[in-house]
Amino acid sequence: MTAETVYTTIDSPLGELLLVGTDSATARGGTALASLSLPGQKGGAVVQDGWRRSPAAFEEVGRQLTSYFDHGLTHFTLDYTTDGGTDFQRRVWQALEEIPYGTTATYGEIARQVGAPRAGVRAVGTAIGRNPLLVVRPCHRVIGSDGALRGYAGGLASKEHLLGLEGALTS
Repeated sequence: MTAETVYTTIDSPLGELLLVGTDSATARGGTALASLSLPGQKGGAVVQDGWRRSPAAFEEVGRQLTSYFDHGLTHFTLDYTTDGGTDFQRRVWQALEEIPYGTTATYGEIARQVGAPRAGVRAVGTAIGRNPLLVVRPCHRVIGSDGALRGYAGGLASKEHLLGLEGALTS
C-alpha cells in the first residue's frame, strides 16, 4: 500500500509556503515531510492531482516553523521522508543539517565534509539546489568562499532574510 500524499499551505514572512508529506505511522503528527517550497522557488513542488489537502497533518511542522520565524526555535525536530535524492545528495543534505543556527559554511567546506574533491564544489552546489526541504534543512546557511550570498532555490532575498533572522549576516 502506497502512503497517501498530503499537502497544505501556511503563511510565513517569506510568503505562502507549500508543505507536502506522506502519511507515516512513526512520524510525529502522523506525517513525514517530503517537501517545503517557497513562493516562486526554482524546482519547487506543485500540487498534483490525487494529493489531499490536510492542514491538520502539518500542525507540528507549522508550530515549529512559527517558532523559528519568531526567534524561538534554532533546530527543527521533524520527521522527513527518506526517499529521493542520490547517495551523494543525501550526504550533502546531511551536512546541511549539521550547520549550526546563526552560522554559515562555504560550498568548499561542505565539499570537503562529504569527501568530494576540490572540483566537487560545483556538484555540492547542484545537490544543495535540489534540496526539497528549504528552511528546515538549512541550505540557506551555505555561502560563497568570499562570504557572498550565492544561489538559493527560493531566491537570494529569501536567503538573506533567513540569514538575517538567524543573525548570521556579517555586513
